[in-house]
Amino acid sequence: MDQDDGLTAVDNLVTQFNTYEDFLDSQITTVDLYYLEDESLARQLVELGYRGTGEIVTREDFEARKAAIEVARLAERTQKKALISAGKDLHDNFLKALATREEDNRNGKLSSVIFIRDRNSHGQEISGYIDYAHRLKIEDFEVYFSGKSRILPRTTDLSFYNWDNHTAVCNSSPNFQVITDNPEGLLFKYKRDRKILNVDSKADPGDNSTRTPIQTELYIQAVIFDHISRRKT
Repeated sequence: MDQDDGLTAVDNLVTQFNTYEDFLDSQITTVDLYYLEDESLARQLVELGYRGTGEIVTREDFEARKAAIEVARLAERTQKKALISAGKDLHDNFLKALATREEDNRNGKLSSVIFIRDRNSHGQEISGYIDYAHRLKIEDFEVYFSGKSRILPRTTDLSFYNWDNHTAVCNSSPNFQVITDNPEGLLFKYKRDRKILNVDSKADPGDNSTRTPIQTELYIQAVIFDHISRRKT
């Protein structure tokens, strides 16, 4: 890991050594030991900044930085392992689009709303809007990315409509509040920054939001709306 990974010069030093003593010893020269004749004194001089790089790194700072770096590395490894789409042979554009958005939806950098229109197992035409980030948290997407099943709108999603029996359901999610009293159609308010996502194909999707129609063989119609929150957390 180098400084391009966001580490400071001190952090880079810290990562090279297992213990604080090893770090101090690396700053001590044979000349220091010759004149001082005391390894403990030589270490103290390094700790105070009189020897070595001149960068004062206390034991507490060394151990805190080392622990923080290890936590960050562990989180990164865990995040990478958690990506269900990783390594999958994805043939359809829709699954590829979900895969490219999986990591950012998991870590909160992005919040995507998926619109799907298709037929259910009974041959009824259904459509609805799905909070992708929320679905990722509550179910295993292995069946979708592996092609064993298709993700379809449910009555528990942001919205669901059955065109045959006219069943209509709307639900707010942990990320979006559903606004149903808009005369021009559904709106979704992103809860973190309170920005409005407009899913009307004839309207602008809103601040920090994009609308991407997906050419897919899996559904009659599929569109993905992406919203990037600008609120600092």
